[in-house]
Amino acid sequence: MPPSRTEEDRRRFLAWFGGAGLTSTLLPGVLWAQMENAPRVTLDMVKAAEKIAGLEFTEAQRQLLLEGVNQNLGRFEKMRQIPLPNSVPSCLRFSPILPGMKFDTVRLPIKPSKVPALKRPSNLEDVAFWPVTHLAQLIRTKQVKSVELTEMYLTRIKRYDPKLLFQITSTEDLAMTQAKQADSEIAAGHYRGPLHGIPWGAKDLISRKGYKTTWGAGPFKDQIFDYDATIMERLDAAGAVLVAKLSSGELAGGDTWFGGQTKNPWNPAEGSSGSSAGPASATSAGCVGFSIGTETGGSIVGPSTRCSVYGVRPTYGRVSRHGVMTLAWSLDKAGPICRSVEDCALVLNALQGADDRDPTATDLPFNWDATLDIRKLRVGYLKAAFDEPRGTPEEKDNDAAALEKLRSMGVTLKPIDFPDFPIADMMAINYAEFSAAFDDLTRSHRDDLLARQERGSDANLYRTNRFVPAVEYLQVTRIRHLLMEAMARTMSDLDVYLAPITSNRGSGPAAPGNPGRSLVNLNTTMTNMTGHPGVVVRNGINAKGQPTSMTFIGKIYGEAEMLGLAHAYQMATNWHEKHPSLDWS
Repeated sequence: MPPSRTEEDRRRFLAWFGGAGLTSTLLPGVLWAQMENAPRVTLDMVKAAEKIAGLEFTEAQRQLLLEGVNQNLGRFEKMRQIPLPNSVPSCLRFSPILPGMKFDTVRLPIKPSKVPALKRPSNLEDVAFWPVTHLAQLIRTKQVKSVELTEMYLTRIKRYDPKLLFQITSTEDLAMTQAKQADSEIAAGHYRGPLHGIPWGAKDLISRKGYKTTWGAGPFKDQIFDYDATIMERLDAAGAVLVAKLSSGELAGGDTWFGGQTKNPWNPAEGSSGSSAGPASATSAGCVGFSIGTETGGSIVGPSTRCSVYGVRPTYGRVSRHGVMTLAWSLDKAGPICRSVEDCALVLNALQGADDRDPTATDLPFNWDATLDIRKLRVGYLKAAFDEPRGTPEEKDNDAAALEKLRSMGVTLKPIDFPDFPIADMMAINYAEFSAAFDDLTRSHRDDLLARQERGSDANLYRTNRFVPAVEYLQVTRIRHLLMEAMARTMSDLDVYLAPITSNRGSGPAAPGNPGRSLVNLNTTMTNMTGHPGVVVRNGINAKGQPTSMTFIGKIYGEAEMLGLAHAYQMATNWHEKHPSLDWS
C-alpha cells in the first residue's frame, strides 16, 4: 500500500474544486478516495502521459509497462533521499569544443593600450564614470588612494541605490579592509596590476564567505556559504576591492528580486532587464569600477544593452563557476560588465583559466592585445537580422552606421546566414535543467515564496519543465550538437561576426521556424546554446537620448580577437564617453 498523501496535498486538491465551485458536490471527496486507494500510476494516467510524450500504446502495452512505471516511482523516491545541494554538478558535461577544433596554446603577455597622462580632478567624484584603465593610472601613480576611491563609490551607492535598487548586501567593512591593504602594498612598491585597489561589485549568485548570497530570492535571503567562489579568489589575488553584492533577478530570472525591481539609470521608470540587473545598473550609474554578472540565456547581454554598458559573455568554460549558483549546467557563464571594452578584457584576464573545482573550466590562453590590426580579421555580419524591422528606427539606423564605420576602418564585412534550427523551442526544452537545479524548491512548495508567480515567471517555468520527458531533453542535446556543427561551419572562415541586439523595448517580426522570436533575439539564444563568446558595444543614441548597442560574437575561445575589434570600434567613436545624468535623483 503506498503511503498516504499529506494533508497539505489534500488541502490543495480540495481547494482547486472550491475555486471551481464544486465543493458542495461529492466529486472531490470521491476522487480523493480513489486516488488514496489506487495504484501509484493508473492506466488512465499512462494514457494522459502518452499525450505529453507524443506517443500512443495499445491497451496490452500499457498493462505491460504499468508495473515498471510504478517501480520507477519507488526508485525516484530513493534518489530523492540523497541530498543534492545546488553546488553538486551533473556528470554529463557540456563542452563547446567540437572534434577537430584547434586552438592557440601559446600564452603571451597582455598588451594593454597606452593611457594618456591623467591628473586627479579637484572633485574626486568626477572620476565615478571613468573606465578602469584610467582609475588604475590614478592609483598606480599614487594620485588617488584606494581608500578614497572606495569611500567615493560607497557614498554613491548609498545615494543612488534607494532609487535604482541594485544592491542586496553592502560589504563596506570588507571593502575598507581590502582598500587599506591595497594602499599599503602600493606604497611599499607592490603593485599587482590594473585591478589593484579598484572597487567592484558581484552579482549575488557569487558566494563570499561570511556574507549573504541570496540568489535574489526570498527563500534564500539569509543564506551564507563558508567558502569563496573562484571569481572572488581571483579578484582578491588581483587586489580588487569588493564593495557590494549586487542584485540578481530571483534565481537568475528577470530584474525583480525580493527587494523590488532593479532600475535602469538612464530611465528609472523601466527595469534594468535580465538577471545581471544589479551589476549593469550599478556600473552604468558610476557606483562601482566594474562588476561581474552571469548569463544562461541573455542575462549579461540584456541588462548591458538596457543600461548601456559593455558586457562580456565569455566562451562557455572560460571562467570557473565554482561557488556560483547553478541554473543550467550546460549554459551558465560568468563575465565582466564594465564601462569600456578594454576594461572587460582586463577583468576577463584576471578571471579566466582552469580550476580543479570546476571540471568545465579550461586553460586555453587569452592573449589580449589592444593594438591588434583589425584589418587582418575575417569579419561577418548577420545580414538577415540587420535587415529586420526594429523596435525603434534609431536602432536600425545606428546599426547601419556602425557597419559603415567599420568598413571605413578597413574591415571587410561578409554577409552570413542564420542556421535553420528551432532555436527558441530547443532552449525551452533545455531549460529542464532549471527544474533539476531547483527540484527541492518545487517539491517542498517553497517556490510559493518567490516574488513572481505569473505565466512567464521562473516559479512557473520550474513547474512546467517537470513535464519535459527525459528522452526529449536528451534528443535536444543531440540536435544542439548539430547546431554547434552548423555554427562551426559558419565560423570556419571568420574570426568575429556582428549582430544587432535589442533593448527589448520592441523587436522585429518572428523568424522562420521560431514563432514570436526575431533573429535579433534568437542570436543571443543560439550563441548561448553553442557556447560562443559575445560582447555588447554601444553604437549610437535613440530619440530619448539613451544609447543603443550591438553585439560582436567571437569564435570559441576567440575573445581576444572579438574584443580587439570591439575595442577598435569603440575608440573610433565617442559613444563610450556618454553616461546617464542621474538628474532624476
